[in-house]
Amino acid sequence: MADPAAEPERSATGPVASPPTGPPSVPVHNLWVPIGALLLAMLLAALDQTIVSTALPTIVSDLGGLEHLSWVVTAYLLASTAATPLWGKLGDMYGRKRFFQASIVIFLVGSALCGISQNMGELIAFRAVQGLGGGGLMVLSQAIVGDLVPPRDRGKYQGLFGAVFGVTSVLGPLLGGVFVDNLSWRWVFYINLPIGAVALAVIATVLHTGDNKRQHTIDYLGTFLIASVATCLVLMTSLGGTTWAWSSWQVIGLGILGLVLLLGFVEVERQAAEPVLPLRLFRSRTFSLVAVISFVVGFAMFGALTYLPTFLQVVMQVSPTMSGIHMLPMVLGMLLTSIGSGQIVARTGHYRAFPIAGTAVTTVGLLLLSRLTENTSTTVMSLYFLVFGLGLGLVMQVLVLIVQNSVGYEDLGVATAGATFFRSIGASFGVSIFGSVFASGLTSRLTDALRGVPLPPGFHPAAISSDPRVITTLPPAVQTAVHHAYAESITRVFLYAVPIAVVAFVLSLFIQQQTLRSTVTAPDLSESIGLNPVERSSLDEIARALSVLSTRDARRDLFRRITAEAGLDLEPASSWLLLQMHRHGHAEPAELAERKIIPVDVIEAAAREVEGRGLAVRNGLPMHLTDTGTEVAVRLVAARRTQLGKLLGDYDEQQFSDLADLLNRLSATLCGDERDRPDRTESAHVPHSEGRSF
Repeated sequence: MADPAAEPERSATGPVASPPTGPPSVPVHNLWVPIGALLLAMLLAALDQTIVSTALPTIVSDLGGLEHLSWVVTAYLLASTAATPLWGKLGDMYGRKRFFQASIVIFLVGSALCGISQNMGELIAFRAVQGLGGGGLMVLSQAIVGDLVPPRDRGKYQGLFGAVFGVTSVLGPLLGGVFVDNLSWRWVFYINLPIGAVALAVIATVLHTGDNKRQHTIDYLGTFLIASVATCLVLMTSLGGTTWAWSSWQVIGLGILGLVLLLGFVEVERQAAEPVLPLRLFRSRTFSLVAVISFVVGFAMFGALTYLPTFLQVVMQVSPTMSGIHMLPMVLGMLLTSIGSGQIVARTGHYRAFPIAGTAVTTVGLLLLSRLTENTSTTVMSLYFLVFGLGLGLVMQVLVLIVQNSVGYEDLGVATAGATFFRSIGASFGVSIFGSVFASGLTSRLTDALRGVPLPPGFHPAAISSDPRVITTLPPAVQTAVHHAYAESITRVFLYAVPIAVVAFVLSLFIQQQTLRSTVTAPDLSESIGLNPVERSSLDEIARALSVLSTRDARRDLFRRITAEAGLDLEPASSWLLLQMHRHGHAEPAELAERKIIPVDVIEAAAREVEGRGLAVRNGLPMHLTDTGTEVAVRLVAARRTQLGKLLGDYDEQQFSDLADLLNRLSATLCGDERDRPDRTESAHVPHSEGRSF
């Protein structure tokens, strides 16, 4: 039999051109090796967003600089958020493999430098270096999956990447505590080196992404300006009231500089060929609302993740490992409602209730966290953590989906990245503002707590801020007062965050329910939990959504609808078999059964049905279409194209030629077998048929 991948599809309107010849695809049994390396790289970037939090109290004890604690997290978030769109477009233009390797190297260099840091200033600077590499790990690992795996198979791999985010959100705080308790806080960074080295070696050896390049005009100036605006405002909020007074010229100057840079950014984005954040998105009320709500979600989530370990380790006096365990209810609640809300929306098509409920529950969670004291029981504390996590999960997953459903096809990619971008910026602000409130409040409360209390000779209250471990050297009565000062300083942070969450709740009431497009399904966890704004093209987003065809039930349902569209009374497998014969000229049921394309009993029943209805005859072992069968197959081809077109929802394939091309190629390969795997040049967009449909 000739290679069917090289034969054009016959249709009612004429032949469809074969795809261009390209380099051979990576064999299925070898895909797991490069995919495993990509998962390792994703693990590094995702883990680094959470693993540091439980080590922060110990880092402060070792290096000092409690007032700059928030910048250990903020520096990483700002750098990775700003670098992400650059990595994505550079990979598109010049090939992703080399830039992916470069991002791993930068990340590992940053990790090694963080591990050998001798003061807080060095650690903050090296965390920014680490963040530059982390942004590349995030965006390029997911883009490379698109190069290797066609959308119809991509669903099972996307599930793995989503699972990495889910697992790291749970394991991050726990692993950070284990390293601090049993090794050193420096191993929070050193652990990246062996994992990254393995990923780098495997990628260099087995990853072959082809020469899949696109032309871009990179908005370097816009990227620099938005990063500068965020940095100025974060510096202003983190240093104001601690290092400098709010009325000082430094703080006022940072605010004015940030405003000037923001105006410059707006002007640049108006003229940019490919703006990093298109201003036209804000003409959509839904996008503007989701941007603000996403900002608040990032603000609350990372603010809490950063300062709850300090509360647990200093106030509740638990070990770093136990502090990670105590935070599990919050993370598990977040995962539970994030996954659940996405599935419910995908099944029902109704999403408006979730951001409303999510922001309301998050507000209640922040109120509960503000009531924590040094005497709160573990059970009550776990319940408060759970409520807070449930609220975050209710709103996180759905925000990405709402944005995808509210914009036109041409903005689908940038809008999806934009929603996550605002959550990343919100996280940076949350950590810095929480840090400023905490540091300024702690200083005044410690002064009040220690006033008139006899202290050991030579002891200075500032020593407590530099190294919380010295609390254990104080008399019991003094320890109680200090623990109370810490508890009030941290919980006051959550109380101040409540009005911001209320604003998000009020804004969520204005989100309008719209009909859910057929292409919009629940985003994977890497989009909903991750903070880095992974940038895909609009066509990439459509292709990702069409990975729903990777499930057996979805494929069976699609062929059932194709059959109904053609006005035929056939089993789905019989329609599939007719399309096989139409494409390849003939089909051998025994050969298909041996290849386990579909179950033997199903294909035998299909063969009996098409023979019994006079749609096909046997010529030896192969089956050939009769004249009647050919007419039926042509109807099925047209019906298949129509049904695939309906998957686009209200996106106009006549307006966007790349969508029409996607559907043509998807239609041509939907009935294929294992030998129909498209070449790598089209694998980013075109689902191939694995054939195991029924």
